[in-house]
Parts: sequence; C-alpha cells; structure tokens
Amino acid sequence: MRLLLVVAAALIDTDGRVLIARRPEGKELEGLWEFPGGKIDAGERPEEALIRELREELGVTVKAPCLAPLAFASHAYDDFHLLMPLYACRKWEGFVRPLDGQTLKWVWAKDLRHYPMPPADAPLIPPLVDLLA
Repeated sequence: MRLLLVVAAALIDTDGRVLIARRPEGKELEGLWEFPGGKIDAGERPEEALIRELREELGVTVKAPCLAPLAFASHAYDDFHLLMPLYACRKWEGFVRPLDGQTLKWVWAKDLRHYPMPPADAPLIPPLVDLLA
C-alpha cells in the first residue's frame, strides 16, 4: 500500500475560530469539509508545502515560524495510507479567500464535528478543541 503525505493547517482567527473548506463538486470527497492544505511535492518540506498550498488555495502568505505542529492523522484508505501533519497558524498576511472553487467557513472548534469531514480529519478535532477551549 502506498503512503501519501499531505499537510494541513488549522488557521485560527482572532476570535479563536478555525477555517474549514468544503471540497468542490467534481473533486474526490466532494462536499466534505476539511482543513486547508494539500500534497507534499517531491523534495519539499511539510512547512514549505503548506505555505505553498495556503498561497495557492487561499491567497495568504504564511511564514514558517508561524506554523506550530499540533497533531497528525494516520489513516488507511482502500488503496493508500494517508499521513497528515496538522499545523496551527494564527498569523498570516493577506485576506483569506477561496481560490480553488471551495466554500470557506470559520467555525468554533467545539462545533467542528457538525461538519462532515473525511475520516482522516476526525482525529484532528480533539487537539484543536483542547487548544482553543
């Protein structure tokens, strides 16, 4: 089974809410909510990949020192195993906007379970609730 490395961010606004993105129609797992991020390209460090993905998907600039490792998910799908570190980020430059056809929503951590997410994202909720309680 192949290992797929992806990286995700919990962008946290000044009110303590977390940004989630709804996958657009036509994409795998369409309609599910997830933390922004994406695949790590060959030769890329996780932080570099996340900085690139946040710029491409949301139009924001994040600096590596603003990414704090928070948790990780390890989940076996039918044809691959996903390993996904989650970084907390409270500081970025620019305004968050959907550049990849996704719907965005700022949500209280305690309410994240009300949004259907891919199975790999569910274990990332408790550390966020603990951090933001």
